[in-house]
Amino acid sequence: MKRPFQPSKIVRARRHGFRARMATVAGRNIINKRRAQGRKRLSA
Repeated sequence: MKRPFQPSKIVRARRHGFRARMATVAGRNIINKRRAQGRKRLSA
């Protein structure tokens, strides 16, 4: 049985990347919240 986490940079970027976040209203809200908090990294 494979373990749950099989790292892939491409899948990570597509699912949690900046462009994926900006594609939806909820995602844009997340980016804005993280900007307001002063996060160094906004997305994956």
